[in-house]
Amino acid sequence: MYTDNNRQFRLIPETVFALIGLLATFAGISARAQSTPVKNIVLVHGAWADASGWKGVYDILVKDGYTVSMVQEPETTFKEDVAATKRVLALQNGPCILVAHSYGGAVITEAGTDPSVVGLVYVAAHMPDVGESESQDGKRFPSDLAKSGAIKKTPDGFTYIDPARFHELFAADLPASQAAFMARSQVFNFAQNFSAVITAAAWRTKPSWMVVAGSDRTISPKLERWYAARARSHVTEVPGASHVVYISHPKEVAAFIEEAANNARK
Repeated sequence: MYTDNNRQFRLIPETVFALIGLLATFAGISARAQSTPVKNIVLVHGAWADASGWKGVYDILVKDGYTVSMVQEPETTFKEDVAATKRVLALQNGPCILVAHSYGGAVITEAGTDPSVVGLVYVAAHMPDVGESESQDGKRFPSDLAKSGAIKKTPDGFTYIDPARFHELFAADLPASQAAFMARSQVFNFAQNFSAVITAAAWRTKPSWMVVAGSDRTISPKLERWYAARARSHVTEVPGASHVVYISHPKEVAAFIEEAANNARK
């Protein structure tokens, strides 16, 4: 009961219950809004590849109702690869999950500070911190590729994998014919991209997920696990998978991306 201008009013029980019910309804709507799964996915490829490798993952995600965009990085400079990613992020209608493979992990670490990004998924990818580069981090657990001498360089400073070694070191769990096509369609990556120093690490402020490729010979699985432990990432491991786990195991990778989308809330 309260007084206003010497008049007394009494809240009857029905009114109290109605107000409580209304507040509960608003609270429920707010909770549902906050727990809405993210529906936008942006996929970023790695070095010596292009976005077409995401086709299997793309098909699954689209079938499951996601809006999927892919970044085609020029691989000419790290700065331009980050800019290409941000260009696609600017087109997103709402929050998104930013996903990357391999070298693309360094790219999304830098580009993922964009406000539209609410979660990051690293697929057999590098995950440097501020002041680090992927080439520096790779020395912690040198990969078979790094020790092989199979990374070649053009006279103008672009790198590629020796086609004769591509299958065994990059895509061992793919058919030989498919790996041969990939070897001959490589996008050459400017050598200095691998030593680009990170200035902002998105995984420091946003939730992250890591797919470890159990038989990766391009990035050591030990390094992938180390990255994930440092970032306190959610982790899944695909036993026997090569570096191109997103091509050879699209179902597992797509499912993990969807897990991120369901748990990285707006």
